[in-house]
Amino acid sequence: MKNSEIKALTVEELQEKIKTESDGLQKLNFAHAISPIENPMKIKQAKKTLARLKTELRAKELAK
Repeated sequence: MKNSEIKALTVEELQEKIKTESDGLQKLNFAHAISPIENPMKIKQAKKTLARLKTELRAKELAK
């Protein structure tokens, strides 16, 4: 997900995306702990996306 797409989301959409991304990250971590996943860079990518979403949510909260 690109930063321009993230900036276009509303606060409610951001909260929903954060929930789904954190669930996905948790599933990736569990899958990787049981047996190595094919592409471990997906974990790093999911963490970065989650951080971008949280940063934009905080920025919108401060702007209010």
